[in-house]
Amino acid sequence: MKQNIFNQYAEKVCDIFSIEDKSLFEKNKRKDVVDARHLLYFLCAERPMKIVYIQEYMAEKGYIINHTSILYGIRKVTERVKTDKDYVKVIKDIKKCDLV
Repeated sequence: MKQNIFNQYAEKVCDIFSIEDKSLFEKNKRKDVVDARHLLYFLCAERPMKIVYIQEYMAEKGYIINHTSILYGIRKVTERVKTDKDYVKVIKDIKKCDLV
């Protein structure tokens, strides 16, 4: 059940950042891809989804990541939310979508 939500969030994040799905799950340090991953972690954690599940779903897509890197990404988005109203709107719009 949670994996379906993860996949839907990943799809929406890729649409917002105008990146291909595969880019999200490749070792890529481009700022837009990193920001997209961080947003994905944040959305999943807010759902709430356990960090270990996020790790597992990322690994299934070919991207191995450790626990602390996911927490770092969540923290970065949390900080950005405090100062960027447009980013907050994007997050709210994604959360409004019907996810099953």
